[in-house]
Amino acid sequence: MKKIQNRPIGIFDSGLGGLTVFKEIRKILPFEDLIYFGDTMRVPYGDKSVENIRKFAAEISVFLSGLGVKMIVVACNTVSANALDVVEKVGGIRVVGVIEPGVKTALKKTKTGKIIVIGTRATVKSHAYRNAIKLISEKILVKEKACPLFVPLVEEGFVNHPATKLIAMEYLSEFRNTDYDTIILGCTHYPLLKKQIREVLGKNISIVDSSRACAKYVKDELIKNNLISKTNRNGKSIFYVSDVQQNFKNLAYRLAGIKICKINIKRF
Repeated sequence: MKKIQNRPIGIFDSGLGGLTVFKEIRKILPFEDLIYFGDTMRVPYGDKSVENIRKFAAEISVFLSGLGVKMIVVACNTVSANALDVVEKVGGIRVVGVIEPGVKTALKKTKTGKIIVIGTRATVKSHAYRNAIKLISEKILVKEKACPLFVPLVEEGFVNHPATKLIAMEYLSEFRNTDYDTIILGCTHYPLLKKQIREVLGKNISIVDSSRACAKYVKDELIKNNLISKTNRNGKSIFYVSDVQQNFKNLAYRLAGIKICKINIKRF
């Protein structure tokens, strides 16, 4: 039986977006074995009921736990906002979400004390980011904005399509030329749209990439709990999806620079 330090890290998301978290974790923790699960059959989660989001999270957590992971990284803001407790209960192992790391990074960056949070409808409706910020500082002004079309645009490979710029303008133009100086990308798909977001909000906006913040947090947690891999070889990467997306490999490479040789199928 593998020592707990040498067990893999499990990462899951509703689809492709969590590969931004995978990429950052792989970069910062090259010796760790990683298992990624994308729920491509049921993506996007943002418009699903809370009951279904919690059900999906439980199913995936049981699956990853059964693969012997030492940690589960919830690379999905919608699940982090609505079902992190389910993952913690079902998995029975250490769990890291994306909200706390993003919030702490944003609070360090803002100078005006005014922060924008963008995410799916479910994430915004939960007020998880606003509540987490207010727990740390009541003085911070938080404006939340749902951007539901961003996920399907990324999943369809429309990142550089003119329509994406128009939609970004529609969602975010109200924040142009305001005192809001920091924006939290409250969905792991959204870092793939940084360019378009910056074009709308201007070069001075501080963009908090929850994927990068999460990866740093994962490393800190592994060190703190003596869970860092003791091997000195490059870590293995295993990919699972709940349904075959014909363009999954191509999009993974084109959008996140990740080469996937084999995709495993796990249906629920």
